[in-house]
Amino acid sequence: MGRGKRGLLAAAVTVVCAVTVLAVPGTAFASVPAGPADPSPAPSASATPEPTATPAPVPDAELEKVRAQLDGLYHDAAVATDAYNAAEEKTRKQSLQLARLEKRTDAARQKLAELKDQAGAAARAQYRDSGMPPMARFLLSDNPEHFADGAGTLLNGARATKKLITETDRVERELKRDTDDAAARWKKLERDRKDKAAAQKTIQARIKDAEKLESRLEKKEKERLAELERQAARKAQTAWLDTGVLKKEADAAKATVTATSAGAKAVAFATAQLGKPYVWGAEGPDSFDCSGLTSQAWADAGTPIPRTSQEQWKQLPHVDVTEMRPGDLVIYFADATHVGMYVGDGKIIHAPRPGRTVTVAGAGTMPILGVVRPDA
Repeated sequence: MGRGKRGLLAAAVTVVCAVTVLAVPGTAFASVPAGPADPSPAPSASATPEPTATPAPVPDAELEKVRAQLDGLYHDAAVATDAYNAAEEKTRKQSLQLARLEKRTDAARQKLAELKDQAGAAARAQYRDSGMPPMARFLLSDNPEHFADGAGTLLNGARATKKLITETDRVERELKRDTDDAAARWKKLERDRKDKAAAQKTIQARIKDAEKLESRLEKKEKERLAELERQAARKAQTAWLDTGVLKKEADAAKATVTATSAGAKAVAFATAQLGKPYVWGAEGPDSFDCSGLTSQAWADAGTPIPRTSQEQWKQLPHVDVTEMRPGDLVIYFADATHVGMYVGDGKIIHAPRPGRTVTVAGAGTMPILGVVRPDA
């Protein structure tokens, strides 16, 4: 009897244990042996959901490589943007010159037509009397009283004819020169347009490559990448300030005016654009690229300057970095492909790159090529 109760109790415990095991989450069904009365096969272990693997975070060293790649791609885009802007400026000038040439050639054609009409009228008058030219009529005249008048008329007629021929030749030469000039300018305009199209293609390709590279990063990785960029900028700015450039600037300011009225106006214009997006080739009013911002700021201040950062570097007067004042332009990189406006206290306002907005940054956050002064 006792032995029978113990047997029943053992069987009950076995069932409870089996049920408990089945109820535990994550427990493999195969761990529960099937009873002899259960004809169905044991469920496969693969039916158990595997825990989701957390991707390993990208090391900072790898993100630094990504940052370097992005910097390279956006720099290439900046180079192409300067080429695009230069070609755009050339096509604009060529178009204006062609328009002026077209007016001149139209006027020359009209003048030439008038001269030919005059020549035709003179020829018709010359042969009006039985086809006899004035010289023959003069020589055959037997009236002495008409001799003096005839000689004067003949001389005046010869002078008028010579003047007409000379003027006609001159207008024809001018017309040919302007026509040849226009043809050459049309060819150059076509080359400039092709250069602009090629630069545009390069810009779009580099920006697309950069966007594709960034799209591979997770949100947290993008945040860390942005932090690495900020750290690099702070490091570069600190190193630049450690050279004592601001102290030298302050010493120089004691003897010189820190900003001209035009410079202050240019800075005010640039400041008013803060937050507007960077768009390559843009000159405002809703978006800017780097040299579009600086050229428009100085145009607003009443001092037109070249459109591109490279031409700004080539054509504007250079000043020492220790003597820069608000309104001066800081040119960056060895190929002069970026520019910002100095606003004082070691800072610039600039349009950085695609995907960013016009912002304030440390003047030493990028490699400085030099400083130029539009109102020197």
